[in-house]
Amino acid sequence: MAQALNQAGVRNRQQPPQSRIKRVVAASMAGTVAEWYEFFIYGTASTLVFGALFFPKTGNPLDGIIAAFATYAVGFVARPLGGLVFGHFGDRYGRKKLLQFSLLLVGAATFLMGCLPGFQTIGYWAPVLLVLLRFLQGFAVGGEWGGAVLLVSEHSPEHQRGFWASFPQAAAPVGNVLATVVMLGLSWILEESAFMSWGWRVAFWLSALIIFIGYMIRRTVEDAPVYLEAMRRQREAQQEAATLREVLGTYPGRITKALIMRIGENSSYYLMIVFSISYLTVQVKADYSMILLVLFLANVVQIFAMLGGGWLSDKIGRKGAIGIGYAGLFVWAVTFFPALNTGNFWAIFASTAFGLTVQAAAYAPQAALMSEIFPTRMRYSGSSFTYQIATIFAGSIAPMIATMLMNKFDSTLPIVVYVLAVLAISAIALSMLKETRGLDLSTLDGEREPIR
Repeated sequence: MAQALNQAGVRNRQQPPQSRIKRVVAASMAGTVAEWYEFFIYGTASTLVFGALFFPKTGNPLDGIIAAFATYAVGFVARPLGGLVFGHFGDRYGRKKLLQFSLLLVGAATFLMGCLPGFQTIGYWAPVLLVLLRFLQGFAVGGEWGGAVLLVSEHSPEHQRGFWASFPQAAAPVGNVLATVVMLGLSWILEESAFMSWGWRVAFWLSALIIFIGYMIRRTVEDAPVYLEAMRRQREAQQEAATLREVLGTYPGRITKALIMRIGENSSYYLMIVFSISYLTVQVKADYSMILLVLFLANVVQIFAMLGGGWLSDKIGRKGAIGIGYAGLFVWAVTFFPALNTGNFWAIFASTAFGLTVQAAAYAPQAALMSEIFPTRMRYSGSSFTYQIATIFAGSIAPMIATMLMNKFDSTLPIVVYVLAVLAISAIALSMLKETRGLDLSTLDGEREPIR
């Protein structure tokens, strides 16, 4: 093990820094795009297909959608558990090995989803198996984010960490674009009856090809020198990788503030890309091909906004860039539903693109920020736990809460109040965080921070 770490370190040092970081970014994104494609393909299908196919009919289309969103939330509940397990072993054995395993796991779960029979065929086994596979999918994605982000962050120079670390963040909209293109293409090519009966399954089966490509590219990189050096010192000190208990006991303040900080943008994001589909379908009666086209174009915009958000955080700081994003989300929250209610393609696109752009400004710098608040021996565990646990209180329940509020009040005003409330809470937490721009990651490894 020690010899392998030393050989990997030599190969890392022999590569030019710029060439090495580009190679790492490509490998990180290749796998992360694949995992987000599979995670988002479920979100799209949960609105268009799963509510009708996997759950009993009640006569109210919102009931099936709420049930589908409940299984959608299962993936988010599994993500923190995946983050804990992958984080622990990723701190112990390296980022690369765990990233390869997470990729294979999410691929298998997604492919099997495409094979599931519906409620009319196997009854309640259909939603039970769907929930199980969704759990495995979320578990794998929970381990993916921390490893992919840290692989890039730990290779990046201090003055450009925000920019380079934003590439794995941009993998989310890239995966969403791929998912939307596939679903949009199938909806255009096939009749609605064919799409609902078998066409949607093709999007899930394609995951096998995407996973294979991502896995092969990801094999070409090694862990960063800062990680290898930390492991060397850890071996010399006969010290084990940090447990979650140690992480929580050492940095409870940082974890709490960073966790709350991301709830607002994460809730907003899943309202834009998941709840908006059901709202436009059921309330506005929009054609789902038009909805998917809006999401496709808006996510293309967000890819570049992610990179811009990371770049901006290197210039004005992590907190400044995230703060600009939150200011924009407050504006988006009060204008989004009026735009959707027009039913006009360009109004809906403009509002969605604006929302995803400001959300990117709030989200992209979090990759660098999460990497800069934990020392190396607990960085994977700490950042994964903080990032993933927030999604339980944010993206996992936001579409379901919005749907339930709409069902009860038949108005979007309660939804807007809900969004503004979580944005305000997150903005307060952001103001309490310490600025980390330009931090040398190796300086954290000797730190004994007071509990705060």
